[in-house]
Amino acid sequence: MNSVGVLIPIALVLGLSGLAAFFWAVRSGQYDDIDGAALRILNDDAPHDDRNGSDGLADGEKARSRE
Repeated sequence: MNSVGVLIPIALVLGLSGLAAFFWAVRSGQYDDIDGAALRILNDDAPHDDRNGSDGLADGEKARSRE
């Protein structure tokens, strides 16, 4: 019987902390864009890197654009 007196408050504290964590996640915007990451993985576009001064065209495309 003593164990029930200890386990019930522990269960309540854990449940309330989980509920508080859920409300914090909702309030901070963790669930705003649920489908964005799932759809972003299907995008076939290569990442564009402008750090080297490239214009994003492959060598063959550069030659064709000059013609």
